[in-house]
Amino acid sequence: MRLLPFDYAVRNLGRSRLRLALSVLGSALVVLLVIAAGGFVRGMDRALRATGDEHNVLVMGIGSEESVERSEIGAATGSLLEASISGIRARSGVAYISPEVHVMLPVAAGPSGERHGHALLRGITPAATLVHSNVTLTEGRWPQPGADEVMVGRMAATTIGLREHDLAVGAQLRIDNRPWTIVGRFAAPGTVLDAEVWVPLADLMTATKRETISCVVLTLEPGEAEFADIAAFALMRPDLELSAMPEREYYDQLAAFFGPIRAVAWITAALIAVGGLFGGLNTMYAAFASRARELGTLQSLGFRRGAIIASLVQESSLATAAGALAACAAGTLLLDGVGVRFSAGAFALVVDTTIVLIGLASGIALGLVGALPPAWRCLRMPIPIALKSM
Repeated sequence: MRLLPFDYAVRNLGRSRLRLALSVLGSALVVLLVIAAGGFVRGMDRALRATGDEHNVLVMGIGSEESVERSEIGAATGSLLEASISGIRARSGVAYISPEVHVMLPVAAGPSGERHGHALLRGITPAATLVHSNVTLTEGRWPQPGADEVMVGRMAATTIGLREHDLAVGAQLRIDNRPWTIVGRFAAPGTVLDAEVWVPLADLMTATKRETISCVVLTLEPGEAEFADIAAFALMRPDLELSAMPEREYYDQLAAFFGPIRAVAWITAALIAVGGLFGGLNTMYAAFASRARELGTLQSLGFRRGAIIASLVQESSLATAAGALAACAAGTLLLDGVGVRFSAGAFALVVDTTIVLIGLASGIALGLVGALPPAWRCLRMPIPIALKSM
């Protein structure tokens, strides 16, 4: 079958600049939405699954396996674990055991607290730097107990809904109607820890008027202890009402819990893409119908319908591919790393190679699927009628 030259399709793109601009813009908007949905899903999934350390174990209250914020265990649990279990990692005689309090509280910023929101506060001791090895201090210093000092994560402003300078070092954050001074900023890239506010454990327990902690995070030394040792301790001490879970498994379950939200993001993008496809069908049908005489002439010159359809598909695909490339560039520059707030904290949109390829594929698919039905419908017209059309 003799095909039409490729440059024929390229030249036809410039015949109507308005139609070309609309095709490129429509494709770019649809692909950009697909990239945004993909970046949302990839960012949330990566943040949750990357937070847990494979050697860390969470010890929390029974019945709180789905949310450590609801957990309450004795404040001395960490000391009991250190005394009862061998094989816990240690450095210079300091065990990798971090008693913590996790609580969501309203916070406010500004001279009179006019800007406010909610933040996940984590009460910590110096041992938190051992078990959370991906946390690094980027500015200032660590907060001192008893001084009403806090440190904030790099994405805490996104979670709370504040401006970035509201959480600068030296600024004040009102918690429990008390001013707390921000003395440091930390980063834990790619994890939900990056959106938290860290407070000295004793200060947070005093502010929340609680005598219990939420959990104990400990790190096992590979080859010297196993998760089964922690689980056995929890079973042998029913009076403590403890439940143990690998930290990575906890965040995997949290990721599964948010699975429906990720599905809704994809479904929304698919529905918009379908809407864009139908809009493209209308545009292509109008464009091809106005060229009925041209298509009839090509058939009378001996070009088969399949060859003409291939040329029309090339023309449509070039326009949508251009839009897809523009959308991928915009998504990479404007969306990658943008913070998104959700109930477990915040995460950054991730526009990586996979998401870019999905965007490009969706743009090309729009060109292919959007051109076939109108092209076939126009070519079904008998040649004599097509030659007489205007």
